[in-house]
Amino acid sequence: MYAWPASEVPALPGKGRDLRIHDTATGELVTLRTEETARLYVCGITPYDATHIGHAATYNAFDLVQRVWLDNKRQVHYVQNVTDVDDPLLERAVRDGEDWTHLAERETALFREDMTALRMLPPKHYVGAVEAIPRIVPLVERLRDAGAAYELDGDVYFSVASDSHFGEVSGLDAAAMRMLSAERGGDPDRPGKKNPLDPMLWMAARESEPSWDGASLGPGRPGWHIECVAIALEHLGMGFDIQGGGSDLAFPHHEMGASHAQALTGEYPFAKAYVHAGMVALDGEKMSKSKGNLVFVSQLRRDDVDPAAIRLALLSHHYREDWEWTASVLERAQERLAHWRAAVSRPDGPAAEPFVEQVRDALADDLDAPAALEAVDRWAALQRAEGGSDMGAPGVISRAVDALLGVAL
Repeated sequence: MYAWPASEVPALPGKGRDLRIHDTATGELVTLRTEETARLYVCGITPYDATHIGHAATYNAFDLVQRVWLDNKRQVHYVQNVTDVDDPLLERAVRDGEDWTHLAERETALFREDMTALRMLPPKHYVGAVEAIPRIVPLVERLRDAGAAYELDGDVYFSVASDSHFGEVSGLDAAAMRMLSAERGGDPDRPGKKNPLDPMLWMAARESEPSWDGASLGPGRPGWHIECVAIALEHLGMGFDIQGGGSDLAFPHHEMGASHAQALTGEYPFAKAYVHAGMVALDGEKMSKSKGNLVFVSQLRRDDVDPAAIRLALLSHHYREDWEWTASVLERAQERLAHWRAAVSRPDGPAAEPFVEQVRDALADDLDAPAALEAVDRWAALQRAEGGSDMGAPGVISRAVDALLGVAL
């Protein structure tokens, strides 16, 4: 599967900082002093609907991670999946009387368009669940043969007891895990499971649903968590730098994925840091496909909203913050974009370097994008009020905003 084209990232003078970021597993800020190549895995979409602002906020956070690393003179090995077969996708296809493969292809294509418009840097490997099945099946067989998985009426479940580190990603107690499992695609009340929290690795073929050759597992399709594990191990290996996604993925998805990988390899940890973006609400409730309270990036674009303004609206909130999308959020972003563009349109201005360093400092400190925006605001305010004699300053600010914040002025 192909991703989307990369926008050019301007090179800036000097060098950025090491990234310090919040790790869900420890509850602390950790400094990631990566090797020459930093490794990032971000969980992708289930393509049964268009990209909404909540999606965009999550991918914007991890785009900033990449930009901090690139400014720190690191290479970035970024991997993202597409869950292009799963219950919600199949259910939507049945509801709309559409072939599920056509639905997945159309919505994945629209996602690519939205990511391109928002200047999100693409993954090096963009891998669908369906194309990963040949890699998934042997992993499930290995877990079963090692006693870390078991069969139940043809389905194969992972035993969470097989990983001594289970629970360390989310830090939740058993009662909270059980509740979230039921809410987020698990089946804790299914009779016959060894532990209510055990997640499915391989679902035996169901009537009228797609299935694939599972070798000794029989025909079926993969569970949700093992998909990302197979893709991450294939392209990044164990101990990569960041496992990322929305905060609703900490449990069960990232918890289960870590345990799968650790049971498979005998190594720990699956990722050095687990980083999660906050949820975006609309009208007082979390924006979600199931509730239908969505603001779509594609619709905003069709309404002629500048993608740079959408991006600035996302950047105006700290990535870990839960926040609400409103018309005023977008209006403030549009005003900020106009002020910045007016400021950099002049041939000279106040010296830019101190403000660029402030942007760098802010982003390296747990991706503090609001503080980074305020630094550019200060330069733009000085430009409007006093001007300056530095002939290169507007160009430096423009390149820094592009390179570090992904906003084209």
